[in-house]
Amino acid sequence: MIELRFHRDLYRGESVDAAAKALAPYATTIDRAEEPAHWVLRVTASNPERERRVAGEIANRALGITVRGAG
Repeated sequence: MIELRFHRDLYRGESVDAAAKALAPYATTIDRAEEPAHWVLRVTASNPERERRVAGEIANRALGITVRGAG
Protein backbone atom coordinates (compact mmCIF):
# COMPACT_ATOMS: atom_id res chain seq x y z
CA MET A 1 0.00 0.00 0.00
CA ILE A 2 1.19 3.49 -0.85
CA GLU A 3 -0.22 6.51 0.94
CA LEU A 4 -0.47 9.80 -0.91
CA ARG A 5 -1.05 13.03 1.01
CA PHE A 6 -2.35 16.11 -0.79
CA HIS A 7 -2.20 19.33 1.20
CA ARG A 8 -5.54 21.14 1.17
CA ASP A 9 -3.86 24.51 0.59
CA LEU A 10 -2.43 23.22 -2.70
CA TYR A 11 -4.92 20.66 -4.06
CA ARG A 12 -8.65 20.89 -4.59
CA GLY A 13 -10.59 17.91 -3.26
CA GLU A 14 -12.41 17.58 -6.59
CA SER A 15 -9.06 17.25 -8.36
CA VAL A 16 -7.90 14.48 -6.05
CA ASP A 17 -11.23 12.67 -6.48
CA ALA A 18 -11.12 12.98 -10.28
CA ALA A 19 -7.57 11.65 -10.43
CA ALA A 20 -8.44 8.70 -8.19
CA LYS A 21 -11.52 7.89 -10.25
CA ALA A 22 -9.58 8.00 -13.53
CA LEU A 23 -6.88 5.61 -12.26
CA ALA A 24 -9.13 3.32 -10.21
CA PRO A 25 -9.33 0.64 -12.94
CA TYR A 26 -5.56 0.13 -12.61
CA ALA A 27 -5.53 -0.34 -8.82
CA THR A 28 -6.94 -3.02 -6.58
CA THR A 29 -8.28 -0.39 -4.17
CA ILE A 30 -8.01 3.34 -3.64
CA ASP A 31 -9.22 4.41 -0.21
CA ARG A 32 -9.80 8.07 0.56
CA ALA A 33 -9.56 9.76 3.93
CA GLU A 34 -9.71 13.35 5.06
CA GLU A 35 -7.49 14.98 7.62
CA PRO A 36 -7.61 18.59 8.75
CA ALA A 37 -4.73 19.61 6.47
CA HIS A 38 -4.64 16.81 3.85
CA TRP A 39 -6.64 14.68 1.49
CA VAL A 40 -5.23 11.15 1.86
CA LEU A 41 -5.36 8.34 -0.71
CA ARG A 42 -4.19 4.80 0.04
CA VAL A 43 -3.42 2.91 -3.14
CA THR A 44 -3.07 -0.87 -3.38
CA ALA A 45 -2.43 -2.86 -6.54
CA SER A 46 -1.49 -6.36 -7.60
CA ASN A 47 2.25 -5.79 -7.06
CA PRO A 48 4.59 -3.09 -5.69
CA GLU A 49 5.65 -1.81 -9.12
CA ARG A 50 2.04 -1.31 -10.17
CA GLU A 51 1.29 0.45 -6.89
CA ARG A 52 4.16 2.89 -7.48
CA ARG A 53 3.05 3.54 -11.04
CA VAL A 54 -0.62 4.08 -10.20
CA ALA A 55 0.24 6.29 -7.21
CA GLY A 56 2.59 8.38 -9.34
CA GLU A 57 -0.02 8.81 -12.06
CA ILE A 58 -2.65 9.81 -9.52
CA ALA A 59 -0.31 12.44 -8.07
CA ASN A 60 0.51 13.82 -11.53
CA ARG A 61 -3.10 13.91 -12.61
CA ALA A 62 -4.31 15.54 -9.38
CA LEU A 63 -1.72 18.28 -9.81
CA GLY A 64 -2.60 18.80 -13.48
CA ILE A 65 -6.32 19.01 -12.79
CA THR A 66 -5.72 21.42 -9.91
CA VAL A 67 -3.52 23.68 -12.02
CA ARG A 68 -5.97 23.72 -14.96
CA GLY A 69 -8.86 24.49 -12.62
CA ALA A 70 -7.07 27.31 -10.84
CA GLY A 71 -7.22 29.73 -13.75
